[in-house]
Amino acid sequence: MGRIRADFKADGDETAGAYSISEWWLEPNTTGPGAHAHPEDDVFYVLDGTMSLLMGDHWIEAPKGSFVLVPGGVTHDFENRSAAPAGVLNFSNPGAFEQDMPSIVEWFAEHPAGDAVT
Repeated sequence: MGRIRADFKADGDETAGAYSISEWWLEPNTTGPGAHAHPEDDVFYVLDGTMSLLMGDHWIEAPKGSFVLVPGGVTHDFENRSAAPAGVLNFSNPGAFEQDMPSIVEWFAEHPAGDAVT
């Protein structure tokens, strides 16, 4: 997806729909998907770098090792505002989020990730 890469570690088929696990890696100074909400919970664990996470109406700077729970229905976003790559491990509950990836990839093709810091 341009400056963003996703790699699914466990999908809904493997977990009987209970959860999905994926890694999301953003190049330096890269915006994420944009503010959005969905009914399932999102859990983010920062693997490397510092990820900026929007939760509701405020941004959280989450360095490596941070854990952030976004309850279902809460508006959220993520981006990498730093000069180094950043990655998160994402847990979606319930699973089967990966079924939306073709449309997400298409969306990013039409709306490429931009610069997080101008």
